[in-house]
Amino acid sequence: MPPSDIGAGQHLSLRDGVVGSLIADFDWSNTCLGPIESWPGSLRTIVDLIVHSPIPMVLMWGPEHRMIYNDGYALIAGGKHPQALGGTVPGIWPEIWDWNRRILEKGFRGEVQTHTGHLFMLERNGPPEEVWCDLFYSPVPDESGRVAGVLCTVIETTDRVKAMQATQRSEARLRRTQEAGQVGGFELDLATERIEGSDMFFALWGLPPMKSAPSSQFRDLVHADDLWVAADTLRSIDETPQLFAEYRIRRADSGEERWIARRASIESDADGRPARLVGTLHDITDLKRAEIALRRLNGDLEERVTQRTRERDRIWTVSQDLLCVADRTGAILSVNPAWTRTLGWEEEEIVGRRTQWMEHPDDHSRTAAELMRLAQGETTLRFENRFRCKDGGYRWLSWTAVPAEGYLYCVARDVTAERERDAELEHARDLLRQSQKMEAIGQLTGGIAHDFNNLLQAVSGCLQMIGRRAGGQPGIPQLLDAGRQAVDRGARLVQQLMAFARKQSLRPEPFDLRNRLLGMNGLLERALRADIHVSMELAPGLWGADADPVQFELAVLNLAVNARDAMPGGGRLIVSAANVTFEERTPDGLSGDFVRVRVSDTGTGMPPDIAARVFEPFFTTKEVGKGTGLGLSQVYGFARQSGGTALVESRPGKGTVVTLLLPRAQQDVAQPGIAAERMPSPGQGVRILLVEDDLVVAPVVSAALADMGYAVAHAATGREALDRLRNGEAADLLCTDVVMPGPINGVELAREAQKLRSGLPVVLTTGYAEGVGGMDGFRVLAKPYRIEDLAAAIEAELGALEDTGLRRFQA
Repeated sequence: MPPSDIGAGQHLSLRDGVVGSLIADFDWSNTCLGPIESWPGSLRTIVDLIVHSPIPMVLMWGPEHRMIYNDGYALIAGGKHPQALGGTVPGIWPEIWDWNRRILEKGFRGEVQTHTGHLFMLERNGPPEEVWCDLFYSPVPDESGRVAGVLCTVIETTDRVKAMQATQRSEARLRRTQEAGQVGGFELDLATERIEGSDMFFALWGLPPMKSAPSSQFRDLVHADDLWVAADTLRSIDETPQLFAEYRIRRADSGEERWIARRASIESDADGRPARLVGTLHDITDLKRAEIALRRLNGDLEERVTQRTRERDRIWTVSQDLLCVADRTGAILSVNPAWTRTLGWEEEEIVGRRTQWMEHPDDHSRTAAELMRLAQGETTLRFENRFRCKDGGYRWLSWTAVPAEGYLYCVARDVTAERERDAELEHARDLLRQSQKMEAIGQLTGGIAHDFNNLLQAVSGCLQMIGRRAGGQPGIPQLLDAGRQAVDRGARLVQQLMAFARKQSLRPEPFDLRNRLLGMNGLLERALRADIHVSMELAPGLWGADADPVQFELAVLNLAVNARDAMPGGGRLIVSAANVTFEERTPDGLSGDFVRVRVSDTGTGMPPDIAARVFEPFFTTKEVGKGTGLGLSQVYGFARQSGGTALVESRPGKGTVVTLLLPRAQQDVAQPGIAAERMPSPGQGVRILLVEDDLVVAPVVSAALADMGYAVAHAATGREALDRLRNGEAADLLCTDVVMPGPINGVELAREAQKLRSGLPVVLTTGYAEGVGGMDGFRVLAKPYRIEDLAAAIEAELGALEDTGLRRFQA
């Protein structure tokens, strides 16, 4: 269709505007409006009004809500123009169709609507954006008077709203800033003498917010001494007010005294006369208090500086730490007197020189590296090195140094004593670790020795039975003798293991250590070679010792034999003894009175790593086959179990000293007596209750005793033995192992059995009795024993029973 105007007779043309031309050229025939030439007069009139209106307008016509608008609306439509022309409202503005639908429903019902300050989220230029508008909706009737469209006048207020919001945000920020900085704004009308101010202005005075207040209300709150300063604010209009002032007030709400600073400017009227005083009020209480304190501080600053200088000089002089100032190269510029007191060097010998000449040679590189770090600006918090004293010795110094303004400020503390204590502590820890290791090995060794002891007991019993049954056959005695020697050697080995493990049955008793050592003199000379000279050095008033005297002699003999092997070319062996008292607990946990026995030789000696291991079991420096490695471990075990310890000191080429510490005897030393022994005799039908848990030992001992004429009943545990005795089983003697499984050991069994049968003879056998007490008063036979020895012990107990006149138990 060719472009055309609305029709003839119109005074204005659509082509006067850009959008009007688009309307004239648009093909409306495909819409509900029909061809533009056929538009009714009402539609032509309203379109002409819209096109020529300077206010943005849009007409939504017909049931399809087709849109016709002007140039002003095209700007609001943004990127949706020109597609919006002739388009439907839901098709062009789908994002706000819910809104438009409700508006159009009311408009087509003939309602006039006004909506101001409405916010839309429009996608007119792509992404959604906030658009604020004032909208005025009017229904438009056709020739029949029926509403055919709705005309909307749109005034976009987005820029105005955003400017208002920015103003509000700015005012809010200003209010928060005033609250945070305690700054209030005010305006004083010099003619009416009334003050208007911000909320913070009134809050500074302790007043509630108000529109204005007379200046006299504030004058009454000013401190009396500062009223003349604040009065400048209220001068008459004929005088120029003071623009800056500081004064004190008393808050109206709390009466608290606060400092106020006022800063203002003058606004004049049309005649140039002062009309208003506009300014701010700021709370400067904290600043004023600080100023007052600073003035007081400055008042006596000179005196305090003098006092601090004297104190500094005094500290510099009396300090026990070494103080100095050095340059970046490490050259000493000044030192305090502690350098002379600690190292012996005079001040003039130190100042002007670097300290390298005093440093220990081994510390040169470390000290140079630390000085390099200081020169790079790093701080030294703890650095230790050694400085040479004037007498030639060295002292350990711990340094703290700070670089500042081209100098090094240093403090050194003498930590030599701490170093020595640390070394002693580490040595004590080494001793403790060694002791713990030896204890752990001892526990393992004791368990193995116990089981081996039972095996030896079984072998010894078997040899006894073979001897009784076939000892007369040719060649058998020699074999039996070899077997018994092997058992004896095994028993001695077990005793050594038990001694190391501190689990052998020692018989500690008070004995005269002097007489015991003197009595060993001949034994030692026979055990050593002729090229070794033996001497005794016994201190006068020597205390008695509380230990097993037999094991003591064995320990001394072991030490003498070791000393002999360490002196292949001859030498001297010295056995010395003296009394010692430990006031404080030693690293080995000893304290109190002890007798110290030392065995010293002039042999080859040992390096420290070897000396540290000599008490370990099976450790030996001898050739293969010439030592079991249990001699010194037995000595150690005997000493520890006796309540003392053993120590070794040795250096290569300087010989070895082994020290035994044994507890002092608290009782008088008993003189040895001669005990009569009862010779064993055949069993003659004596009933023996044998309690033995070892399944190898029990049948062998039972059979051997039976061969000797004893009647033997066997029980595997203490509980079983007690049950038999309670049930009336006949028994002339109880022979029981001490250590057995179950809740009842041999000692407890013996005591319970004697409660059931008064005077019942008891023989205890044991090869492992650690932790078992109460064996005093019983006859104890150490495993492995010979059957003849067991029979002798049995007969001795039965003989003692007969001596008391008691009869054997009859079932």
